[in-house]
Amino acid sequence: MKSLIQWTALALSLTGISLAALPERFEAGNKLPFVPNKFIIEVDDLARIHSKTSLDAVYSSLEERDVAIEVNREFDTAGIFTGASITVRDVVAIQNTPGIKAIHPVVLVQAPKPVFEKRVTDRNDPAVPADSFSTHVMTGVDKLHAQGLSGKGIKIGILDTGIDYTHPTLGGKIGAGNKIGGGYDFVGDNYNGKNDPIPDDDPLDQCNGHGTHVAGIIGADPDNAFDIVGVAPNATIFAYRIFGCGGSVTDDVIIEALLQGVKDGQDILTLSLGGADGWTSGAGSVVASRIARTGKIVTIAAGNDLDMFGPLSLMLLHIEHRTSSVIPLQSATVGGAEHPPIVYYATFPLPIPGTWPIYVLSNDTTNPTDACDPLPADTPDLSKYLVIIRRGTCPFTQKLTNVEAKGGIYSLIYDNGNGFQGIEVGRFAGNTSLIQAADGLWLVEQWLAGVPVTITFPREGGSVGFPQTRGGLISTFSSYGPSNDFYFKPAVAAPGGGILSTVPEDGFAVLSGTSMATPFVAGAAALLFEAKGKTAEVGRTARTLFETTAKYVPSNLTDADPLQTVTQQGAGLINVYDALHATTILSKGELILNDTASFNPEHTFRVSNTGSARKEYTLSHITAGTALSFIPNSHFTVKGPVPLSKVGATAVITPSAFALGPGQSREVTVRFTPPVGLDAATFPVYSGFIQVAAPSENPVHVSYIGAIGKLRDLTIVDTTDEVIPDPIPAIFNADAEVQVEPTNYTFSPTDYPTVFWRQVFGSPLVRIDLVAPDIKIVTNITPRPLLARAETDRPRPRPVFSFPWHPGRENGTFAQVKIVGQIEEFPFLTRNDDDLGGNGFHSFDLEEAVFANGTTIPNGQYRILLRALRVNGDRTKQEDYETWLSPIVGVQVPDKPAEPEPEEPEEEVRDCEEYENEGRLTPSYIVYLGSFVARRA
Repeated sequence: MKSLIQWTALALSLTGISLAALPERFEAGNKLPFVPNKFIIEVDDLARIHSKTSLDAVYSSLEERDVAIEVNREFDTAGIFTGASITVRDVVAIQNTPGIKAIHPVVLVQAPKPVFEKRVTDRNDPAVPADSFSTHVMTGVDKLHAQGLSGKGIKIGILDTGIDYTHPTLGGKIGAGNKIGGGYDFVGDNYNGKNDPIPDDDPLDQCNGHGTHVAGIIGADPDNAFDIVGVAPNATIFAYRIFGCGGSVTDDVIIEALLQGVKDGQDILTLSLGGADGWTSGAGSVVASRIARTGKIVTIAAGNDLDMFGPLSLMLLHIEHRTSSVIPLQSATVGGAEHPPIVYYATFPLPIPGTWPIYVLSNDTTNPTDACDPLPADTPDLSKYLVIIRRGTCPFTQKLTNVEAKGGIYSLIYDNGNGFQGIEVGRFAGNTSLIQAADGLWLVEQWLAGVPVTITFPREGGSVGFPQTRGGLISTFSSYGPSNDFYFKPAVAAPGGGILSTVPEDGFAVLSGTSMATPFVAGAAALLFEAKGKTAEVGRTARTLFETTAKYVPSNLTDADPLQTVTQQGAGLINVYDALHATTILSKGELILNDTASFNPEHTFRVSNTGSARKEYTLSHITAGTALSFIPNSHFTVKGPVPLSKVGATAVITPSAFALGPGQSREVTVRFTPPVGLDAATFPVYSGFIQVAAPSENPVHVSYIGAIGKLRDLTIVDTTDEVIPDPIPAIFNADAEVQVEPTNYTFSPTDYPTVFWRQVFGSPLVRIDLVAPDIKIVTNITPRPLLARAETDRPRPRPVFSFPWHPGRENGTFAQVKIVGQIEEFPFLTRNDDDLGGNGFHSFDLEEAVFANGTTIPNGQYRILLRALRVNGDRTKQEDYETWLSPIVGVQVPDKPAEPEPEEPEEEVRDCEEYENEGRLTPSYIVYLGSFVARRA
């Protein structure tokens, strides 16, 4: 991979932006989630040759056709998944192999990343919640413990970083008869997702700690210094280590661990994974769904990526403590003027030495674009100052990068409000933090008045407690749903903010994140199994039961504000006591109204009275906030908090009242009308609940979501300069410049083209092909011109580019686009975030002059064709793709003949097997990397 520092420097020199503005963090963003040449194949259980196993039959078929593969791991769990993870260069050659019914790319999955972490040593630490038992009270777990339920007899498998089973609060040892009953290390300490795992039988983790914290949430014994107790303290826990001490994991390892959990007889499997994907498809999702269909319960985290991804991303999420009164923060002392210490958001003091004069970038305290653009040429050397920046409309990393370009090292960012929340600053962590708006305004006032204010960051004595005003609300960093293909995500909310639990080496720590909510639900599921029995029916209906008995979560603590959007709270805050004692049972927990193009107005569900007395029911419609998902006049989603409108749908419920005797049930029909008066350009996602109430019992409900606008009309490929100043999509050449003129490449170690693009929305399929230089094709993606731009130019508001598509010019047929050969294909590719140090863009290096099937690209002149399929688009129709055509790319490999090879035929498009995912249909990749035809209800 060529250095992105190099190409960024050269490309930005054309736009007047200095290299210092985009340093080495760009390299971290240059990743696609797919592992090159590695695939997961699923084989048909019935495929056999002379009594060979299904896999052996496939291997024999491949060997007969001289297709070389390397088997990385095999999967053989009857009724769930039979297949293998393989390495193969010519994936096209295996697509029609008898016995192979699905091919999935191996993908990297990020490790869970808590948004807040503080190790505590005693109960007086301000990080310790005032009442660590409150999470049990707000969810009814305390009542179930009082009734004697503790998860006894239930087995829970934790797929995480391993567990420090030597911790006294977790039993102190591992093996049969202990709290930690066993497990397996699938990867080893040094595994990071990119190297080979070194498995062993010992899942001990004393280098990361995340899995140990998760284990404590589920099963901590009560006899400890902090009096914490797990949700299911008598459950038996198995540790399946899938992460090393750092880094990521490939999803074939996750699948292996899931299937091992099934073989070991786990009743519940829980995964706290990092990142937001936005799609319901993938090999891991297929396996998890099939496991759930057998009656086991699988809980998966939704992610903490609100600031990166905004709405329309992904499963479980978390909610802050309702009774926590303070959050632990740090403070800096002020010199040169009378002012109390300035409180900033950090668990530990910032390691900023000495005393610093301040430098304010903007005299306008209402300027949302402060430091969003390169700083003026007359800006002094900022290395001598603590830079004061206003929070605004661009990513924090973008502001800090521009400050760094002028020498700035340390800074404080003042908020546009007076609460506190974590901010994502990437590689600048430790050099900056968030302060309240009032303190920022005061600093600017002193600056304007010429007062020589200084700031010092004491290493000791600066810890303070700050009032927690969001107790009982969804955490501000929680991801939003629904999925890109509009499935109901997340399912429910659970406590995950400020959770005190176990960490390695006999310690305790407070962590926040969906990683903490997910094991809470796993523990709740253990109580459910213990109370109602470990039957497949109990497992299969658990999701609906938890959804229908959950409690509504407000969007704020004032009566005038709407309920939080269902896209963030799911069906509400889980109430385990109500779930286990409900005698009004609903057949569905969620209703999908779809978008405008596929609007489904009428839905039915069944109400059943499983109690011993007659009940009089009243049904009503309760709206939640409508999430205005996109920034007006933009292709970008709101990063959050997403603004909510009180304008909601209307619903006619038939019947709206009825009585049921013991054992009776009745069907209810609801007909919805979408809200009116909202701007469809903001893609409003409306939501709410159909409540079923009876006297003397808590009501139950069915949740719903719908959208105004068409998913297939959403722009996929970014052509704006909101994040990347260069015209994109683009080809970067060997000199790290945007290629404009025809360019020849020798495909030496450094001389090859790089395809570069950004996505503002997910695509079910992104494909890169090589085509003739004179191809006739209508494209609908046009990058901005590559123009020089002065450093002080600040074109705001930035334009939005919309390019019309003209249906029929390609006869509606993808296959009629004549290609020389396929280069690569990426299924279910997520959108990029706005942090270039993370998932800021996609790029693909054509390092070798070979097609996807491994054959050589002849010397000659070509163009590169990039196509991104729209959501709900038909992959067989060219008009359903966003299409970009590159400048002429020459292949000039020395000593290679130039005669053309026969054109590779288009691969056969075959209907996919339909995988049920929580009662919905999920497409899988059947032929090479994503060839599918999705059928939705």
